[in-house]
Amino acid sequence: MKGTSLIVSSVLFVAVVVLYVLHFTDSDAKENNPSANETIAVNSELKIAYVKADSIILNYDLSQDLHDEFTKKQEAYTTEYAKKRQKFEKDATAFQEKIQRGGFLTEERAVQERDRLVGIEAEIRKMDQELSTKLSDLQNQNNKQILDKLMAYLNKLNAEKKYDYIFNASNILIGREADNLTAVVLKALNDDYQKEQKTK
Repeated sequence: MKGTSLIVSSVLFVAVVVLYVLHFTDSDAKENNPSANETIAVNSELKIAYVKADSIILNYDLSQDLHDEFTKKQEAYTTEYAKKRQKFEKDATAFQEKIQRGGFLTEERAVQERDRLVGIEAEIRKMDQELSTKLSDLQNQNNKQILDKLMAYLNKLNAEKKYDYIFNASNILIGREADNLTAVVLKALNDDYQKEQKTK
């Protein structure tokens, strides 16, 4: 019994010594490293929020209207291009058939028709490039308009709320839902957009 009691007492003594050493070593480390305490204090004062920008863009009424407008223009450009391309292909096929059956009175007339078709094909390629550029420019303008509206509202919101940082949620792996401003920002943007539409 005495042996067991002695062992228990020894273990308790060692445990108390270890706790004592850890306690005072930790306190000394904090006293000797004030910058660690300052970092904790500074970090606890940061005011951070985030928004899911992709979700806002998908559900923003302006974004949807711009997308619809873009789709209509894209369809109109595609139709215009397709008509010219089909007419060219029809003329090119007719030219080939005429050549094969010897339908041109002179070789000079055949060369003129060939050159005319080559010129039309070059115009169609140029038109395709121009329409692609127009659509790309329009898409960039739409994206800039949406981003400008989003940033303008976030700046307005931040002037009131005084956040240190507002992040895009695509860069955040874990975050408190209380810091998620997506719904608030989306509602405000849609409300503002609907007011603008009524005044037009």
